[in-house]
Amino acid sequence: MIFSNSEVRRQDRLMDESAARILLQNGEYGILSLCCEDSEVYGLPINYAWDGKESIYLHCAQEGRKLRCIDENPNVSFCVVGRTQVISDKFTTEYESIILRCLATRQLSKDIKMKALSLLLDKYSPMDKATGIEYAENSFDRTEIIRLEIRHWSGKCKKLKSLDKQ
Repeated sequence: MIFSNSEVRRQDRLMDESAARILLQNGEYGILSLCCEDSEVYGLPINYAWDGKESIYLHCAQEGRKLRCIDENPNVSFCVVGRTQVISDKFTTEYESIILRCLATRQLSKDIKMKALSLLLDKYSPMDKATGIEYAENSFDRTEIIRLEIRHWSGKCKKLKSLDKQ
C-alpha cells in the first residue's frame, strides 16, 4: 500500500498520510468505480470498512452488476470524500478527499467474510453489534464480501485560511 501524492496536480493542496488515514477510517461511504463490459464505466456509492492495514471490505448480494464488472476487471478505484463546505462569496469549496487504486477480490473464505462483517458492524452499528452478528450469521449464505486491496492512494484537501481562524 503506497501513499503518494506525486501525481496530484495541485501540489499546494496535498493531504498528508496521517490525515488521509483518519479520513479512510472515519469516512461515511465511498464511491466504487469499475470498468465493465465494452469499456463502460460504472460507479456507485457504498458503505465500507477499513481493516487499518491494506484492505477495505464491502458487502453486497451474491449477484449483480458490480460483481460481473469485478470478474471482468478487478482493477478498481475507490474515492472517499470527507468534510466539504461551499464558500459562496469566494466561489470555491473547502474539501478533503482520498482516491485509492485497488485490486478487488471476492469469494473469500468464511473466516474473512465474518471478520469483514464484524468490521462493518463496528463502524456502522457498534451499539447493536450482538444483534448484528446474529443477523450476519442468518444471512451469511446470501451475502458477498468484496475485499479491496489498496495498491496506491493519495489525498487532497483545500482549506481557506480565513475559515481556520473561526
